[in-house]
Amino acid sequence: MPLDAQRFGWSPVFPAWVKVPGIAGLAGSFFLFFRSYTDNTFLSPLVRIQQDRRQHVVSTGVYGFVRHPMYLGGILMFVSAPLLLGSVFGILAGLALTILLMARIRGEERLLVRDLHGYQEYTQIVRYRLFFVSLAG
Repeated sequence: MPLDAQRFGWSPVFPAWVKVPGIAGLAGSFFLFFRSYTDNTFLSPLVRIQQDRRQHVVSTGVYGFVRHPMYLGGILMFVSAPLLLGSVFGILAGLALTILLMARIRGEERLLVRDLHGYQEYTQIVRYRLFFVSLAG
């Protein structure tokens, strides 16, 4: 993105009304990352059940609104940073990363429903994986 937006200027200059949502999105991203880690002490970059730590379903804080707030924070970062920097190529990369994260969520949820006691019930209470809208599947 810096090569695109600053050094070589491949993308057109983004107006301020496009950059402001980038700032807001990054602030939201940082909030979701912070709250994800503080609300869920089981949070891990690996998809696994931490039986040694007696992992249980966390449904408070940001997990009371969406089931994957850390991934939502990542998606906001992937899209908001290129808006702020002014990079069309960054936006395209962010959209590709969003699709990859959505695929990861599908696999992760299959594991959680199968192996984490109470997760199936949690999916009925917190119906939204991301974006505060149901994603089919």
